[in-house]
Amino acid sequence: MNLTSTYFYTATILNWVRLLEDNDLKAMILESLSYLVSKKKIRVYGFVIMPNHIHLIWRNLEKNGKELPHESFMKFTAHEFKKQVDKTKSHSDQFIVNKVDRKYQFWQREALPVEILSREMLEQKLEYLHLNPLQAHWNLVDDPKNYKFSSCSFYERNDLQFNWLTDYREDF
Repeated sequence: MNLTSTYFYTATILNWVRLLEDNDLKAMILESLSYLVSKKKIRVYGFVIMPNHIHLIWRNLEKNGKELPHESFMKFTAHEFKKQVDKTKSHSDQFIVNKVDRKYQFWQREALPVEILSREMLEQKLEYLHLNPLQAHWNLVDDPKNYKFSSCSFYERNDLQFNWLTDYREDF
């Protein structure tokens, strides 16, 4: 991922485990995004947190130390997940990998960034992620505006709960 380009980004929990059913873990993701926005490292246009994956529409603005912000985000959230898993003793064995560079792994390698090339493409991806909780195999809500771990209510209800979001129409 390059700085200043906007991406539709999908990151999946290792082996599709439904780790993100835990609202505390969802809160860790939201706090990390909020922090990176407050430090002007990223701009977030849309998101949804599903039980075993996340979709983001975001832009890296500047490095976070030596790392690109998306790398910091993935690393930080994995460390926070580990603390929570240790505390609750749930799922702990499912993430042991005993690799050379780590004992635990929470995110699958090779998250999928797709560069957004137009406003039309961004709107299509935003609609896709907002409708994700309605898919039959998830069936998390009846109305996407009611799914609280999504940017849908920001756009549809002018809900400022996630005041770190940027309306894509400001930049596209």
